[in-house]
Amino acid sequence: MRLRNLLIIGLAGLVAAILVWRLVFAPVDVVAVKPQRGTAAEVVYATGTVEPEKWAKVVALSRKRITKLCDCEGKRVTAGDVLGQLDDVEERSALRELEARRVRLEGDVERTRGLVARAAATQTALDQLVTQLAEYEARIAAQEDRISDLVLRAPMDGVVLRKDGEVGEIAGVGVADVLFWVGQPKPLRIVADVNEEDIPRVRTGQNVLIRNEGFKDHPLAGVVGDMTPKGDPATKTFRVYLNLPPETPLQIGMSVEANIVTREKAGALLVPTEALAGDKLFVIAGSHLKLVAVRTGIRGTRAVEILEGLAEGEMIASPAQASFNDGLRVRIKEEAAR
Repeated sequence: MRLRNLLIIGLAGLVAAILVWRLVFAPVDVVAVKPQRGTAAEVVYATGTVEPEKWAKVVALSRKRITKLCDCEGKRVTAGDVLGQLDDVEERSALRELEARRVRLEGDVERTRGLVARAAATQTALDQLVTQLAEYEARIAAQEDRISDLVLRAPMDGVVLRKDGEVGEIAGVGVADVLFWVGQPKPLRIVADVNEEDIPRVRTGQNVLIRNEGFKDHPLAGVVGDMTPKGDPATKTFRVYLNLPPETPLQIGMSVEANIVTREKAGALLVPTEALAGDKLFVIAGSHLKLVAVRTGIRGTRAVEILEGLAEGEMIASPAQASFNDGLRVRIKEEAAR
Protein backbone atom coordinates (compact mmCIF):
# COMPACT_ATOMS: atom_id res chain seq x y z
CA MET A 1 0.00 0.00 0.00
CA ARG A 2 2.82 2.30 0.95
CA LEU A 3 4.67 1.49 -2.28
CA ARG A 4 1.53 2.22 -4.28
CA ASN A 5 1.15 5.63 -2.69
CA LEU A 6 4.78 6.43 -3.40
CA LEU A 7 4.26 5.50 -7.06
CA ILE A 8 1.19 7.73 -7.32
CA ILE A 9 3.03 10.64 -5.71
CA GLY A 10 5.98 10.10 -8.02
CA LEU A 11 3.76 10.08 -11.13
CA ALA A 12 1.96 13.23 -9.99
CA GLY A 13 5.28 14.96 -9.45
CA LEU A 14 6.46 13.92 -12.89
CA VAL A 15 3.30 15.25 -14.54
CA ALA A 16 3.63 18.52 -12.62
CA ALA A 17 7.27 18.82 -13.67
CA ILE A 18 6.33 18.26 -17.29
CA LEU A 19 3.59 20.91 -17.08
CA VAL A 20 5.94 23.41 -15.44
CA TRP A 21 8.54 22.76 -18.09
CA ARG A 22 6.00 23.26 -20.88
CA LEU A 23 4.69 26.46 -19.33
CA VAL A 24 8.06 27.95 -18.38
CA PHE A 25 10.69 26.48 -20.62
CA ALA A 26 8.86 25.22 -23.72
CA PRO A 27 9.10 27.50 -26.75
CA VAL A 28 6.11 29.71 -27.62
CA ASP A 29 4.69 29.50 -31.14
CA VAL A 30 4.92 32.81 -33.03
CA VAL A 31 4.17 34.07 -36.53
CA ALA A 32 7.28 35.43 -38.23
CA VAL A 33 6.98 38.43 -40.51
CA LYS A 34 9.68 39.89 -42.72
CA PRO A 35 9.69 43.69 -43.23
CA GLN A 36 8.79 44.72 -46.76
CA ARG A 37 9.60 47.68 -48.96
CA GLY A 38 6.56 49.58 -50.16
CA THR A 39 4.67 52.84 -50.15
CA ALA A 40 3.89 54.26 -46.72
CA ALA A 41 0.69 56.27 -46.55
CA GLU A 42 -0.59 58.50 -43.79
CA VAL A 43 -4.37 58.83 -43.92
CA VAL A 44 -7.20 60.75 -42.31
CA TYR A 45 -10.35 58.72 -41.66
CA ALA A 46 -13.77 60.10 -42.59
CA THR A 47 -17.34 58.90 -43.11
CA GLY A 48 -19.89 60.30 -45.51
CA THR A 49 -22.69 59.79 -48.03
CA VAL A 50 -22.85 59.96 -51.81
CA GLU A 51 -24.89 62.77 -53.36
CA PRO A 52 -25.06 64.68 -56.68
CA GLU A 53 -23.08 67.87 -57.02
CA LYS A 54 -26.24 69.68 -58.18
CA TRP A 55 -29.54 68.83 -56.52
CA ALA A 56 -32.35 70.36 -54.45
CA LYS A 57 -35.08 69.28 -52.06
CA VAL A 58 -38.75 70.09 -52.59
CA VAL A 59 -40.69 70.63 -49.36
CA ALA A 60 -44.14 71.95 -48.51
CA LEU A 61 -44.18 75.47 -47.11
CA SER A 62 -47.55 74.88 -45.42
CA ARG A 63 -48.93 72.00 -43.43
CA LYS A 64 -51.54 70.79 -45.89
CA ARG A 65 -53.01 67.56 -47.23
CA ILE A 66 -51.50 66.23 -50.45
CA THR A 67 -54.09 66.15 -53.27
CA LYS A 68 -51.89 65.30 -56.28
CA LEU A 69 -48.43 63.78 -56.86
CA CYS A 70 -46.79 63.16 -60.20
CA ASP A 71 -45.70 59.70 -61.32
CA CYS A 72 -42.26 61.04 -62.14
CA GLU A 73 -39.73 59.24 -59.93
CA GLY A 74 -36.64 58.56 -62.02
CA LYS A 75 -37.91 60.74 -64.86
CA ARG A 76 -36.42 63.94 -66.24
CA VAL A 77 -38.13 67.25 -65.48
CA THR A 78 -37.48 70.90 -66.24
CA ALA A 79 -37.52 73.84 -63.86
CA GLY A 80 -41.11 74.86 -63.10
CA ASP A 81 -42.76 71.52 -63.91
CA VAL A 82 -45.59 70.66 -61.51
CA LEU A 83 -44.64 67.76 -59.25
CA GLY A 84 -47.50 67.86 -56.76
CA GLN A 85 -50.42 69.82 -55.37
CA LEU A 86 -51.50 70.55 -51.80
CA ASP A 87 -55.07 71.24 -50.70
CA ASP A 88 -55.91 74.89 -51.52
CA VAL A 89 -59.70 74.97 -51.00
CA GLU A 90 -59.49 77.31 -48.00
CA GLU A 91 -57.02 79.64 -49.71
CA ARG A 92 -59.12 79.88 -52.89
CA SER A 93 -62.25 80.65 -50.89
CA ALA A 94 -60.40 83.48 -49.15
CA LEU A 95 -59.22 84.72 -52.56
CA ARG A 96 -62.77 84.82 -53.95
CA GLU A 97 -63.87 86.82 -50.91
CA LEU A 98 -61.08 89.36 -51.42
CA GLU A 99 -61.85 89.62 -55.15
CA ALA A 100 -65.54 90.26 -54.41
CA ARG A 101 -64.62 93.07 -52.03
CA ARG A 102 -62.26 94.52 -54.62
CA VAL A 103 -65.07 94.58 -57.20
CA ARG A 104 -67.29 96.42 -54.76
CA LEU A 105 -64.55 98.93 -53.92
CA GLU A 106 -63.87 99.52 -57.61
CA GLY A 107 -67.55 100.44 -58.03
CA ASP A 108 -67.43 102.70 -54.99
CA VAL A 109 -64.34 104.45 -56.32
CA GLU A 110 -65.97 105.12 -59.71
CA ARG A 111 -69.17 106.45 -58.13
CA THR A 112 -67.29 108.67 -55.67
CA ARG A 113 -65.08 109.99 -58.46
CA GLY A 114 -68.23 111.08 -60.31
CA LEU A 115 -69.61 112.70 -57.19
CA VAL A 116 -66.37 114.58 -56.64
CA ALA A 117 -66.56 115.87 -60.22
CA ARG A 118 -70.04 117.26 -59.45
CA ALA A 119 -68.83 118.57 -56.04
CA ALA A 120 -71.23 116.17 -54.30
CA ALA A 121 -68.42 114.35 -52.40
CA THR A 122 -65.10 115.33 -50.93
CA GLN A 123 -61.68 114.45 -52.30
CA THR A 124 -60.84 112.96 -48.91
CA ALA A 125 -63.60 110.37 -49.23
CA LEU A 126 -62.32 109.41 -52.68
CA ASP A 127 -58.74 109.10 -51.43
CA GLN A 128 -59.87 106.80 -48.62
CA LEU A 129 -61.64 104.50 -51.09
CA VAL A 130 -58.64 104.46 -53.42
CA THR A 131 -56.39 103.52 -50.49
CA GLN A 132 -58.74 100.69 -49.46
CA LEU A 133 -58.78 99.43 -53.05
CA ALA A 134 -54.94 99.37 -53.13
CA GLU A 135 -54.88 97.47 -49.83
CA TYR A 136 -57.23 94.80 -51.20
CA GLU A 137 -55.17 94.47 -54.37
CA ALA A 138 -52.08 93.85 -52.20
CA ARG A 139 -54.01 91.27 -50.14
CA ILE A 140 -55.13 89.53 -53.32
CA ALA A 141 -51.54 89.39 -54.61
CA ALA A 142 -50.35 87.92 -51.29
CA GLN A 143 -53.17 85.35 -51.33
CA GLU A 144 -52.29 84.35 -54.90
CA ASP A 145 -48.70 83.80 -53.74
CA ARG A 146 -49.96 81.53 -50.93
CA ILE A 147 -51.93 79.50 -53.44
CA SER A 148 -48.92 79.32 -55.75
CA ASP A 149 -46.80 77.99 -52.86
CA LEU A 150 -49.21 75.05 -52.56
CA VAL A 151 -48.14 73.90 -56.03
CA LEU A 152 -44.92 71.87 -55.78
CA ARG A 153 -42.67 72.61 -58.77
CA ALA A 154 -39.30 71.35 -59.93
CA PRO A 155 -36.66 73.84 -58.71
CA MET A 156 -34.20 72.96 -61.50
CA ASP A 157 -33.67 70.88 -64.61
CA GLY A 158 -32.80 67.32 -63.74
CA VAL A 159 -34.17 63.95 -62.69
CA VAL A 160 -36.60 63.22 -59.87
CA LEU A 161 -34.19 61.20 -57.77
CA ARG A 162 -36.73 60.22 -55.15
CA LYS A 163 -40.38 60.83 -54.28
CA ASP A 164 -41.84 60.48 -50.79
CA GLY A 165 -45.41 60.84 -49.57
CA GLU A 166 -48.78 59.71 -50.91
CA VAL A 167 -51.99 61.46 -51.87
CA GLY A 168 -54.08 62.05 -48.75
CA GLU A 169 -51.12 62.41 -46.36
CA ILE A 170 -50.30 65.62 -44.54
CA ALA A 171 -47.21 67.40 -45.80
CA GLY A 172 -45.23 69.20 -43.11
CA VAL A 173 -42.74 72.01 -42.94
CA GLY A 174 -39.88 70.16 -41.22
CA VAL A 175 -36.54 69.36 -42.83
CA ALA A 176 -37.40 65.64 -42.72
CA ASP A 177 -40.65 66.20 -44.64
CA VAL A 178 -39.03 66.30 -48.08
CA LEU A 179 -41.42 65.24 -50.83
CA PHE A 180 -39.07 65.29 -53.83
CA TRP A 181 -35.33 65.21 -54.49
CA VAL A 182 -34.50 66.70 -57.90
CA GLY A 183 -31.00 66.88 -59.35
CA GLN A 184 -28.46 65.76 -61.91
CA PRO A 185 -27.46 62.06 -61.51
CA LYS A 186 -23.88 62.91 -62.54
CA PRO A 187 -21.36 64.04 -61.43
CA LEU A 188 -21.39 62.61 -57.92
CA ARG A 189 -19.49 63.54 -54.79
CA ILE A 190 -19.17 62.42 -51.18
CA VAL A 191 -20.09 64.74 -48.34
CA ALA A 192 -17.80 63.53 -45.53
CA ASP A 193 -17.26 64.49 -41.90
CA VAL A 194 -13.66 64.86 -40.68
CA ASN A 195 -12.69 65.30 -37.02
CA GLU A 196 -11.47 68.78 -36.18
CA GLU A 197 -8.06 67.51 -34.99
CA ASP A 198 -7.44 65.96 -38.44
CA ILE A 199 -8.69 68.79 -40.65
CA PRO A 200 -5.36 70.76 -40.65
CA ARG A 201 -3.80 67.89 -42.64
CA VAL A 202 -6.50 67.82 -45.33
CA ARG A 203 -5.85 69.74 -48.55
CA THR A 204 -7.61 70.13 -51.90
CA GLY A 205 -6.39 67.62 -54.49
CA GLN A 206 -5.39 64.85 -52.06
CA ASN A 207 -6.21 61.29 -53.15
CA VAL A 208 -8.91 59.39 -51.27
CA LEU A 209 -9.38 55.63 -50.81
CA ILE A 210 -13.08 54.79 -50.45
CA ARG A 211 -14.74 51.73 -48.96
CA ASN A 212 -18.34 50.57 -49.24
CA GLU A 213 -19.75 47.22 -48.11
CA GLY A 214 -21.33 46.65 -51.52
CA PHE A 215 -17.98 46.90 -53.32
CA LYS A 216 -15.54 45.13 -50.99
CA ASP A 217 -13.44 43.76 -53.86
CA HIS A 218 -13.73 46.86 -56.03
CA PRO A 219 -11.10 49.62 -55.61
CA LEU A 220 -12.84 52.96 -55.18
CA ALA A 221 -11.06 56.29 -55.40
CA GLY A 222 -11.77 59.98 -55.18
CA VAL A 223 -10.14 63.38 -54.74
CA VAL A 224 -10.60 66.06 -52.10
CA GLY A 225 -12.53 68.82 -53.81
CA ASP A 226 -13.41 71.41 -51.19
CA MET A 227 -14.16 71.83 -47.51
CA THR A 228 -16.32 74.07 -45.40
CA PRO A 229 -14.38 76.87 -43.68
CA LYS A 230 -16.48 76.55 -40.51
CA GLY A 231 -16.76 73.40 -38.42
CA ASP A 232 -19.63 72.09 -36.33
CA PRO A 233 -18.85 72.74 -32.65
CA ALA A 234 -21.50 70.21 -31.54
CA THR A 235 -20.03 67.22 -33.41
CA LYS A 236 -16.46 68.64 -33.59
CA THR A 237 -16.28 67.86 -37.31
CA PHE A 238 -15.69 69.69 -40.58
CA ARG A 239 -17.54 68.98 -43.82
CA VAL A 240 -15.30 67.89 -46.69
CA TYR A 241 -16.45 67.32 -50.29
CA LEU A 242 -14.79 64.41 -52.10
CA ASN A 243 -15.11 64.37 -55.88
CA LEU A 244 -15.79 61.01 -57.57
CA PRO A 245 -14.76 59.95 -61.09
CA PRO A 246 -17.52 59.72 -63.75
CA GLU A 247 -17.24 55.89 -63.89
CA THR A 248 -17.74 55.35 -60.13
CA PRO A 249 -20.17 52.50 -59.32
CA LEU A 250 -21.35 54.26 -56.15
CA GLN A 251 -24.97 55.36 -56.12
CA ILE A 252 -26.74 58.34 -54.59
CA GLY A 253 -27.44 57.88 -50.88
CA MET A 254 -24.80 55.21 -50.23
CA SER A 255 -22.76 55.52 -47.04
CA VAL A 256 -18.99 55.14 -47.31
CA GLU A 257 -15.79 55.18 -45.31
CA ALA A 258 -12.98 57.29 -46.71
CA ASN A 259 -9.24 57.38 -46.07
CA ILE A 260 -7.79 60.70 -47.20
CA VAL A 261 -4.12 60.19 -48.09
CA THR A 262 -2.31 63.15 -46.52
CA ARG A 263 1.27 61.91 -47.02
CA GLU A 264 2.99 59.19 -49.09
CA LYS A 265 6.52 57.84 -49.26
CA ALA A 266 7.70 55.22 -51.74
CA GLY A 267 10.31 52.59 -50.89
CA ALA A 268 9.70 52.72 -47.14
CA LEU A 269 10.55 49.79 -44.85
CA LEU A 270 7.18 48.63 -43.54
CA VAL A 271 6.05 46.36 -40.71
CA PRO A 272 2.48 45.46 -39.68
CA THR A 273 0.91 47.89 -37.24
CA GLU A 274 0.06 45.06 -34.84
CA ALA A 275 3.74 44.05 -34.59
CA LEU A 276 4.61 47.21 -32.65
CA ALA A 277 4.58 47.33 -28.86
CA GLY A 278 4.70 51.07 -28.45
CA ASP A 279 7.92 52.03 -30.26
CA LYS A 280 9.50 48.59 -29.93
CA LEU A 281 9.55 45.37 -31.94
CA PHE A 282 10.21 41.74 -31.03
CA VAL A 283 12.93 40.54 -33.40
CA ILE A 284 13.35 36.77 -33.76
CA ALA A 285 17.01 36.01 -33.02
CA GLY A 286 17.48 32.27 -33.47
CA SER A 287 15.06 30.65 -31.03
CA HIS A 288 14.56 33.69 -28.80
CA LEU A 289 12.88 37.06 -28.97
CA LYS A 290 14.92 40.21 -28.81
CA LEU A 291 13.17 43.44 -27.83
CA VAL A 292 14.55 46.34 -29.90
CA ALA A 293 13.64 50.03 -29.92
CA VAL A 294 12.84 51.54 -33.31
CA ARG A 295 12.18 54.97 -34.73
CA THR A 296 8.95 55.11 -36.71
CA GLY A 297 7.88 57.37 -39.53
CA ILE A 298 4.54 57.34 -41.32
CA ARG A 299 1.88 55.39 -39.46
CA GLY A 300 -0.85 53.97 -41.65
CA THR A 301 -3.88 51.90 -40.77
CA ARG A 302 -2.16 48.58 -41.60
CA ALA A 303 1.55 49.28 -41.77
CA VAL A 304 4.13 51.51 -40.10
CA GLU A 305 7.33 52.90 -41.60
CA ILE A 306 10.52 51.98 -39.71
CA LEU A 307 13.29 54.57 -39.98
CA GLU A 308 15.88 53.16 -37.58
CA GLY A 309 16.48 50.11 -35.39
CA LEU A 310 15.51 47.29 -37.78
CA ALA A 311 17.46 45.68 -40.60
CA GLU A 312 15.62 44.80 -43.78
CA GLY A 313 16.34 41.07 -43.55
CA GLU A 314 15.41 40.56 -39.90
CA MET A 315 12.30 38.61 -38.92
CA ILE A 316 9.86 39.95 -36.35
CA ALA A 317 7.04 38.40 -34.35
CA SER A 318 3.60 39.66 -35.33
CA PRO A 319 1.25 40.36 -33.73
CA ALA A 320 3.02 41.40 -30.53
CA GLN A 321 1.52 39.75 -27.45
CA ALA A 322 1.35 41.01 -23.88
CA SER A 323 3.08 37.78 -22.79
CA PHE A 324 6.13 38.47 -24.96
CA ASN A 325 9.36 39.55 -23.23
CA ASP A 326 13.00 39.99 -24.08
CA GLY A 327 14.74 36.60 -24.29
CA LEU A 328 11.53 34.55 -24.56
CA ARG A 329 12.13 31.18 -26.20
CA VAL A 330 10.01 30.83 -29.32
CA ARG A 331 9.31 28.53 -32.22
CA ILE A 332 8.25 29.85 -35.61
CA LYS A 333 4.74 28.63 -36.28
CA GLU A 334 4.58 30.08 -39.79
CA GLU A 335 6.05 32.83 -41.92
CA ALA A 336 3.58 35.40 -43.15
CA ALA A 337 4.39 37.50 -46.20
CA ARG A 338 3.23 41.07 -45.61
